Amino acid sequence: MSAFTIGIFVGGSGRRMGGVSKGLLRTPDGSRTLVERLLGVCAHVAPSASVYLVGRSAAYAQLEIARLEDVPEGIGPLGGLHSLLLRAKEEHATALALACDLPFLDEAVLTRLLEPLQGAARVPFVQERFQPLAAAYAPAATLAAVERALAQGKHALMHVLDELGHDLEQLEFDDEQARALRDWDTPEDMLPH
Repeated sequence: MSAFTIGIFVGGSGRRMGGVSKGLLRTPDGSRTLVERLLGVCAHVAPSASVYLVGRSAAYAQLEIARLEDVPEGIGPLGGLHSLLLRAKEEHATALALACDLPFLDEAVLTRLLEPLQGAARVPFVQERFQPLAAAYAPAATLAAVERALAQGKHALMHVLDELGHDLEQLEFDDEQARALRDWDTPEDMLPH
């Protein structure tokens, strides 16, 4: 299996969640935090991967996990993706970007994300939307797209996907697999579905 550099994005303010650090919310069964669960799934599927918390948030200080600061700071997740890609390039690894609020991400979906890339990125397409923070990226090709977006002052992750164009591998999921990518952005999202 290839080398992987995994980034769990924790830099968001959790505004829609009332200022709560979403990765520290408890799993539906209450047994652990969302970040702890993600770390466990990643360790099982890619035990030799380098894993980082991406973004600045003091709430995660008690976790003894290496961190990557956004580069540049203050532009949202694009700064985190840029930082993750730079580290993955140094490590000669495929980058895997994961949002911290994925309570249902399972080993089957993670394994699909980590299959050898056919293009610059493999991004799930769920309910008519791309999921760039549950995606795998080839560092060199994606870095070029990120740097083009930054040079144009475009800070949305979707601009990077647009820059990748035909080099983007769209990963389709059935309804059950799509459930694994359901995130918790608001308190309503935490209600059983």
